[in-house]
Amino acid sequence: MIVGVISDTHGLLRPEALDALRGVEHILHAGDVGNFDILDRLREIAPVTAIRGNVDTHGPCGELPLTEALELAGCLVYMVHSLEWIDIVPKAAGVGLVVYGHSHVAKVELRDGIVYLNPGSAGPRRFKLPVSVAKVRIEGGVVEAEILELG
Repeated sequence: MIVGVISDTHGLLRPEALDALRGVEHILHAGDVGNFDILDRLREIAPVTAIRGNVDTHGPCGELPLTEALELAGCLVYMVHSLEWIDIVPKAAGVGLVVYGHSHVAKVELRDGIVYLNPGSAGPRRFKLPVSVAKVRIEGGVVEAEILELG
């Protein structure tokens, strides 16, 4: 299964992000959506699971869950906008992939046998960080993640 991961759009969904996510089977948005219409546009590509971030304080984005857990291709995925907000022990819960955002810094890290993925920010450029999304391949319980810089 190929999963697209996006975060920190802050109300801006770039055409390059849509292009990078085409063909995925599911999309995860790790918060700071900024405009609920973004989720509708992503749903034109694939089913979407989204959580709220610290800027999603009102309207439909404010009603998104703070965290989410879902199973994709036999892998338990846990989503949280900021790692500081984790409300479970991922290893004890059997999580295989933790998806987060907030820092705008793209990162793939293996900790305790769990892949931690921050796709970076796909919205307005911040600091001098690249704009990016990620793709995850889940097959046979193995999780492989890659960051896709959008320019």
